[in-house]
Amino acid sequence: MVWSRTFQYFFFKSYPGLRTIGVITKLDLMDEGTDAREILENKLLPLRRGYIGVVNRSQKDIDGRKDIRAALAAERKFFLSHPAYRHMADRMGTPHLQKTLNQQLTNHIRDTLPGLRSKLQSQLLSLEKEVEEYKNFRPDDPTRKTKALLQMVQQFGVDFEKRIEGSGNQVDTVELSGGARINRIFHERFPFELVKIVFDEKELRREISHAIKNVHGVRTGLFTPDLAFEAMVKKQILNLKAPSLKCVDLVASELHTLVGKCVAKLGSYPRLREETERIVSTYIREREGKTKDQILLLIDIELSYINTNHEDFIGFAKYVNFLQMSGLNPTLHSTLSEQVIRKGWLTLNISIMKGGSKEYWFVLTAESLSWYKDEEEKEKKYMLPLDNLKLRDVEKGFMSSKHVFGIFNTEQRNVYKDLRQIELACESQEDVDSWKASFLRAGVYPEKDQVS
Repeated sequence: MVWSRTFQYFFFKSYPGLRTIGVITKLDLMDEGTDAREILENKLLPLRRGYIGVVNRSQKDIDGRKDIRAALAAERKFFLSHPAYRHMADRMGTPHLQKTLNQQLTNHIRDTLPGLRSKLQSQLLSLEKEVEEYKNFRPDDPTRKTKALLQMVQQFGVDFEKRIEGSGNQVDTVELSGGARINRIFHERFPFELVKIVFDEKELRREISHAIKNVHGVRTGLFTPDLAFEAMVKKQILNLKAPSLKCVDLVASELHTLVGKCVAKLGSYPRLREETERIVSTYIREREGKTKDQILLLIDIELSYINTNHEDFIGFAKYVNFLQMSGLNPTLHSTLSEQVIRKGWLTLNISIMKGGSKEYWFVLTAESLSWYKDEEEKEKKYMLPLDNLKLRDVEKGFMSSKHVFGIFNTEQRNVYKDLRQIELACESQEDVDSWKASFLRAGVYPEKDQVS
């Protein structure tokens, strides 16, 4: 069937398929030899309520101020005289459409009115009961004051829990807060602080050599003494103390921020708000101190006994076994290298002379950083190997609101085209820290002067 360009479909929908009426307009403008009979007979695209055809006034009729009655008469004559529509003329036209829609509205009101009436009656009874309670209201009643106080305190506890668990009714779409920020501290900020514990390999080798010689004394040793091994390992374990305590400080700070947001609803009661904030903040500080004591105790436990039989300890035999397994299983390296660590949008800052800044879809794996035109990842713009790459903080421009960090090659090679460094921009500093943590997982570390 050949359709005219002026042939249009309009659907009046309230509930999908239940009260849908198809309306076909401009039937008089269809090409000669074509008609919409199969549609109007509800055969081609069946609808529960069927279709109604209408013939509206043309723009010429409107400009000529053609009378509505004359237009309806012309519409009626069209359906009665058309060979494809004359058998259904009684079900076509604007008057029949008006009648059908009115009937639909009447049926809908009849069906929904009883439920609405029942709901209103229920609300009325509830309000009348509440009015009866307020008739005997006494402002100085201590039981009512106690009940109101308990309700507000309980609501504070519920709000605080929801902000941490993430089950609140109002979801913040602007920035991370509450439990999401704490989650980021544990999974991104804390690993980042651990990786920042950078040591000088030459200095470490020198310390190991001195430790071995001092343990042997005047003797010339054949094997590496356990005392030297323990001395060096304990020194590295002690380095875990600072980032662990800093993680506790960050979580405690976020909890104090949450308390301040939750007590804001008690603004009408300044003394209650102040006391609630004081009690909860004091409790958080107490738990903060006990948490730090537990961390220090755990570090002391690790220092007191080094379990070389633990499955995570890589001794010489286990290291050789790992190398053998890697040699026998050539797909191991390729599987690890293809692991996707992170995906997301970043702005690649390039000078205007070289194309200007542009946003790309970046994919970070264990071996490379690739960027694409869009999220479909069909058109790859570039793939950058991660070998010998480092991260560097970059000050954001005077006219830019985005936060920037840089990637450069430690061997002074070009990173991208003729650029020794590429700059990637994010909307917030939190996004920058999150991407840095992802790069750390891929083995790309910050440069030493910034870490120190």
